[in-house]
Amino acid sequence: MKKYENFCRALENLHEGLKLDEPYSVVEQTGIVGLFEICFEQAWKTMKTLLEEDGRFGQKTGSPRGILKTAYQCGMLDNEEGWLELLEARNLLAHTYSDEQSLTVIRQMKTNYILLFDALKKEIEAHWLIE
Repeated sequence: MKKYENFCRALENLHEGLKLDEPYSVVEQTGIVGLFEICFEQAWKTMKTLLEEDGRFGQKTGSPRGILKTAYQCGMLDNEEGWLELLEARNLLAHTYSDEQSLTVIRQMKTNYILLFDALKKEIEAHWLIE
């Protein structure tokens, strides 16, 4: 599945970016934030496609928040609060970028958000991919 492959590639890239340590250069910091945003986009679009294919989400359009809530209700996600926090971080960076905000999100990525992405990948591999 192409969307899932894109998510996996984005997640691998994010893991690589998170190997860097503070202090970050401007390019490193901007790059990590960009990798996070790409990974999030690929994650929720993968969830949407899988839910549609499984017949659990009939709408052709859906906001990321709606997809996350549906994915949680269907057992694809086990931490709804964490994913909604991740969504808020993505929205914050997309609309009100500042160095301090991006550093805070990068720190959260290293301790919490990357675990959410990894858990999603594991869940999809175990229960959602149609062979």
